[in-house]
This record gives sequence, C-alpha cells and structure tokens, in this order.
Amino acid sequence: MKTQYLQDLEVRKSNNLPPLPLDKEQITQVVKGLIDGLDDSFYLDLLIHQTPSGVDDSARIKSDFLYAIANDKINCVAINNTTATKLLGTMLGGFNVVALIDLLISDNKEVAQEAANSLSKTLLVYDGYNQILELSKTNTYAMQVMENWANADWFLAKHAVPKEIKLTVFKVDGETNTDDLSPAKEAWSRPDIPLHAKSMLVSKIDKPLEKIAELKKLGNPLAYVGDVVGTGSSRKSAINSILWHMGDDIDYLPNKRTGGVVLGGNIAPIFFNTAQDSGVLPIECKVQGMEMGDEIIIHPYDGKITKNGAVVSTFEITPNTLFDEIRAGGRINLIIGRGLSDKAKHDLHINTKDIFIRPQNPESHNGGYTLAQKIVGKACGVSGISPHTYCEPKMSSVGSQDTTGAMTRDELKELACLGFNADLVMQSFCHTSAYPKGIDLNLQNSLPEFMQNRGGISLKPGDGVIHSWLNRMLLPDEVGTGGDSHTRFPLGISFPAGSGLVAFGATLGVLPLNMPESVLVRFKGEMQTGITLRDLVNAIPYVAIQKGLLTVEKAGKKNVFSGRVLEIEGLNNLSVEQAFELADASAERSANGCAIKLGKEEVAAYLKSNIELLKSMVAGNYGDKATLNRRITKMQKWLANPTLLEADANAEYAQIIEIDLSEIKEPILACPNDPDDVKTLTEITAAGKVEVDEVFIGSCMTNIGHFRAATQILKDETSIPTELWIAPPTKMDEAQLKFEGSYKIFEKLTSHTETPGCSLCMGNQARVKDNATVVSTSTRNFPNRLGDGANVYLASAELSAIIAKLGYLPSAEKYQELVAKVDKKVYKYLSFDDKTVGNIDIKNVI
Repeated sequence: MKTQYLQDLEVRKSNNLPPLPLDKEQITQVVKGLIDGLDDSFYLDLLIHQTPSGVDDSARIKSDFLYAIANDKINCVAINNTTATKLLGTMLGGFNVVALIDLLISDNKEVAQEAANSLSKTLLVYDGYNQILELSKTNTYAMQVMENWANADWFLAKHAVPKEIKLTVFKVDGETNTDDLSPAKEAWSRPDIPLHAKSMLVSKIDKPLEKIAELKKLGNPLAYVGDVVGTGSSRKSAINSILWHMGDDIDYLPNKRTGGVVLGGNIAPIFFNTAQDSGVLPIECKVQGMEMGDEIIIHPYDGKITKNGAVVSTFEITPNTLFDEIRAGGRINLIIGRGLSDKAKHDLHINTKDIFIRPQNPESHNGGYTLAQKIVGKACGVSGISPHTYCEPKMSSVGSQDTTGAMTRDELKELACLGFNADLVMQSFCHTSAYPKGIDLNLQNSLPEFMQNRGGISLKPGDGVIHSWLNRMLLPDEVGTGGDSHTRFPLGISFPAGSGLVAFGATLGVLPLNMPESVLVRFKGEMQTGITLRDLVNAIPYVAIQKGLLTVEKAGKKNVFSGRVLEIEGLNNLSVEQAFELADASAERSANGCAIKLGKEEVAAYLKSNIELLKSMVAGNYGDKATLNRRITKMQKWLANPTLLEADANAEYAQIIEIDLSEIKEPILACPNDPDDVKTLTEITAAGKVEVDEVFIGSCMTNIGHFRAATQILKDETSIPTELWIAPPTKMDEAQLKFEGSYKIFEKLTSHTETPGCSLCMGNQARVKDNATVVSTSTRNFPNRLGDGANVYLASAELSAIIAKLGYLPSAEKYQELVAKVDKKVYKYLSFDDKTVGNIDIKNVI
C-alpha cells in the first residue's frame, strides 16, 4: 500500500496536486501499519490528515480504530488513548459520536475529559444529543458537554471577522458564469476539487492560474472580483474552484477549503448562497474602481473598500447574520451549531445573553401575500412569509443529478447523514448516461445504493432528465430544492441550491431561506398564430428590456428578476408540462424561484397520470418503496380534496410586468451568447442572412408535443442541410414517439438520436463542432457551453425544426408559412392513466 501510495503521490505532485483522500482499502492498511508499528510517522500522518470524516466508509474504519485504542482494546505505540479520543473529536460527526458518548463514562478520567472536550466541539450529533442530555443527569462530563454547547464555546473559539481585510484583486471583467469557473466538459473531475480547479477560467481569460500564482507573490490573499459573478449552474463546484485558489485549508478535512472573498457588482443569488454555506464572504458592491493586482482593504464593519487610502466602493452587509456565518465556517455550520446551542440552553434552563446575531425580520406585514409567499408559509406552518423574512421551510422534494451527485454524496457524508428527513429525495443520471467515462460508470454503479440506503429513490442511466422526472413526483403548493439551477417546480415552488445546501435540505428536511421579493409577470390578451410558449419565455426579458428593468450590458447590469421570485399568471388552461417551460427559464433570469398560477383540473390530470408512473416505479425497484408509496398516498389525498393556494388580491410585488399576447406576433430568440440578449426574428434577420450549422431539439425545456411538432415540419424531407441532434427528455417520451411511428422521421434525417437525457444542453459529453452556428431548444447559451467558440441561438422546437429544414434563420413570413403545417392536436401530453389505444403502457416502459 505504501509503495503504491507514494507512486500515486509523485504523479499528483508532478501535476501540482495534493494526494487524494484515503479510500476504504487504504485506511485498512494504514491501521494495520500502525498496529504493527511500521513507519509510525508516515501512517499517522495519513490517518490524521488524509482520511475523510463524517460517515464515509474510511471514517468508519478510522473511528473504530481510535475507539478501540481509547478503550484500551488495542495497543498502538504511536497513539495513546487520550490522543485517540482527541482525534475522534476531529471527525465532524457520525460514527465518532457513538464512540465519544461511550467514552464519557470511561474509568480513565483523562479519556472521559477528552471525550467531553471533543463532543463540545462536535455539532453533527443528531440523535446523540438526547443520549448526552439523559447522561448529563448523572455524568459530570456529559454535563460539561451540555453546558459548553449552551455557552456556544464551539463558536466563541473561532476568530471573528477582522476589522480590516487586506487583499489583492483578481478581477475578471464582465460576466463570470459558473461554466467559466467550473467547465461542463470537465464535470467528471468535480469531486476531485484540486484537479477540477485547474480548469477554472481557462476558456475565459489567458493563463488564469499563472496570473493567480503571480498575484499571490504580492503577499496578500486574493479577492475574486467581477462585474457579474456566478450566473449559471454547478455553483458548488464553481465556489470550490475559487476556494481552492483563494481559500484556506480546513484542518483534518483533506482537499477542502473555506474562507475567501468574492466581490461582485451583481452576484447570482444561488451562487451567493453557496458562498455563504462554504464560509466565503460574498459582497455586492460597485467594482469599477478596482483593477487586477490592486491592493485593497475591506472594512467590513464600516461597509467600505479602500485603495491607497481612498474609498473606492461602499456596501451593506446582507444578510445581517453574515459575520456569524463566516465565523462559524459557513451558514450551514452556523444554523446547525446555533440550533444545538439554543436547544442546550433551553433544556438546561440557562438564560444567558445571546451571543449570536439573529436574523433581522420585518416588523409587520400589512398587505396580502403572493402565491410564493403563501406556499413557503404553508411549509413553515403559517399563512404566509413576508419578503426579507428568515425562515426554514420543510422540504417536500429534493433532487440530485449526477454531475453534482458525487459532491452531494461527499457533503452528505460530512453532514453525518444516515437517513433523509426530506419527504422525497431523488437521484438521476441524466448528464452522464449517453457517453459515460469510467468515473461516470463507477458513480452510476455506487450512488444508487448510497441514496436508497438513506430512504431516497434513484433513476437509472437512460431514464432521462431529472427535472422531467422529479416534476412528476411533486405535490401542489409545497417547497423543494435541487442541485441544479433548473430545479424549478411547475407545482409549488423550489429554491435551487449548491450541493452542500441540497445535502443539508435532504438531511435535515428544511432549507434556510431569506424570503425573496416577488416580481409578477401578468399575461393578457389572445395568443397569436404561430407563437409558442418558448416565445413567451423570451418575451419576459424582451419586455423587461423595453421597460428598462433589464440590461444586456454587464457593467452596471440591471436585472429586476435577480434574487427574486418570478410569479406568472394570466395563461389560462396551462398544463403542468407547459408551466415547467416557463418556470424552467426563470433560472436564466437569475430568479431565486418561480411560482405559476394553475388550474385544479390541469393539476388533477397531471397527478392522476403520475400516480400510475410511481406505481410502476415501485414495481420496477426504483429505490425506497416506502418513499414512493408515501408520495402516492399524498397525491391521492390531494385528489380527494383538491385545493390550490392563490395570491391575495392586495399582494405586494417588487414590480409588475404586463405582457400583451396580442403584441407578440413572431418568434423571439435569445442571441449568442447570452440568454438575456433577446430579439425578434425580424430584428435578427434584418442584419443579414444567418446560416446555421447545427440544430438541437432536446433538454428539460422540451416535452413530447415539441417533438411531434418537429416531425410534422420535417416529415417530407429525405435530407437536411444541418446537423440535427434529437434528445427526448425521458424514455417515456421516446417510447411513445416510437410507438406512434413518428420517431422514424428523426432516425431518417440524423444519426444523432441521443439517449434520453441532457445531451448537448450541458456540453459535458457530446459537443457541437468548434465555432459552429447553432440553434437550440436548450436552457442557456453561454460562450463555449455547447461547443468551443460556438454561437448559439435559443429558440422554440418549432422554429428549430424549420431552421434544421432550411439551414438558415427564416423570415417571419416564411416561419408562419411552415409552422402552419403543425396540427394543434400534437400538443397532447403523456397521460399514463389513459388506457386508450395509441398510448404506451407505462408498466412495460418502466
């Protein structure tokens, strides 16, 4: 083991990488080496510094070994029993907690005292709390633990945010999206944080890592600075990359860092939250007065930034608990630790001065509540939650996808999670199923069991996109989250998060939330011929730009939706499948969430269909049957008494945007390479002919109706001038299209009929040709996302099919001529409870 480890270490060193944490087999050999007295310093260093904590398999072996030493069951020359007990206290929680509780009653007073010291600093005790509370009635060491928790000694032992923070500026002008910080095509390396961090910004600026190394020579920590920071998805891996280059090591936790500072004129809300959770100090402020290499001083308590003694920017700290979050090592640490301290104070009847900064909520709420505020209120057990109020809504549904799933697994281990408290947790494999690497296959084989052992359910590779599945498991008017920015529920509301917060939501069953304000988009009038829902999606930023509420320019960017909930009403008889197309795109607006007014009949039809799907999943061994059956029962209960929350007539909104459907008379597209840069088809084609190389119809923004419409446009073609990519969102869509015979039209025209899943959308596996001009139905079109140097337009499936047929962007008149071929009957959605001829039998598909 040692020989192989040292060989691997040299390979990692040659690539400027630290060693990987020990796996189960390696730690077993480390333990053996220590018992046998072989090279104690080598093996001891690995045991202390290179072994994962929490409930990792390696952590179990380490904990059992240290417990045996502390309990005098094993003799180890390198570690005595008090040292072993102290080392148990460095393991965060999980397997070590049981050992430490038992050591509180050790006959060895030094061991018992050390166990008390260790537990006093341990926050992830869960059910162990009740054991210690009971033991404290008769055991002085257990009482010490309770008192230390009550006094928040764990928190006071940490350094407060200093009055001045001297930093060197590392500035990236314009917008930094999370694809820049965590490239999708390198997604396979995300769990290996140091390795993945080597790809940070390599497609954005010239020699970024060399520049970072050069700036570090100036002697200060670096601050990441940008005009717009963190738009897009994969936010935890993006934060991890910044932390690796600009953060501080965490003792006893290999290859993870905390600390660091991010300054942005605009910081995407989910990115901001992920920074909070990771111990990063995020500050929104004007950054125009800072340049690469500048030495600045942040005065956090005074709300100013100085350079050469002059103030170059001012800011307000938000939320008001941010300094406590940084001191605790992150928002998650603070929430868990603060709750533990509060509980101990209550149970010991201690009434000392509160040392924590508490969330500052509005004094009163005089108006009505919006739909989103009512849904979150229901999850908190009240009628509504006012904007800017801190709350912790119950998590009804939590989603994890594969390119963040390995990180979520690591976070779950570090949270010492052995069982989910969220009502339903689902894992997918939609991003890696089509062209899996070896590391993807390992994940696909190991992650399902991990999730299912904790009460979760797991999809299978090839099943399709996480959102298209998770949406079918939702309950009306409930709250959830997911480790993908497009976790945007068409029923209820979701607040997408980084993998750490997703793990928190799954483990504890609640999510920390500062309730955002809402922006209402109200549609009115009649929808015009040839106009699609995707055009309405793009109409939202189009009208916002006209009203001066949104700008495309990044410096000093305006975005009325950023950090707020986008609420939509006025589209009567909208199906739930259609609603998701609107909710999904709220991610591109940098909205915190989306809530849509729907009708009872449409929701009931959706749930009846989904019950049949879930019943088939139970029979198909998709994971924890109790979880699936519980969700079926809750759906049936809603159907027995269907009710939907509605916004109050006097609800207050940060902004109300009205969109007249009668004024939208031609397609609206997002232009390369910004989903906010929307123009009408005429505005684009007026500048000259736009020839197109490749077309992609797929992603979570599509449903079966889009594919049927595309086949009607393409059915008479024997060849087309473009490279066409087809990726149904789920295997059920694919099966139905094949059952109907329409899928043959795609198979005749292209070899790119992809496995149901994300396909080109993320660009982590299949990619378009370099520098291609592309029209896509996917979610976003950031530079280099779908292909290196590709220029990507975002459009409806109907327009995309027409462009695939023509090879260029048509005039508005030509579009109307060709889209007229689409029979409106194609917009019939999957109904698994419909047994009529012409529908697939879901049991056979699952």
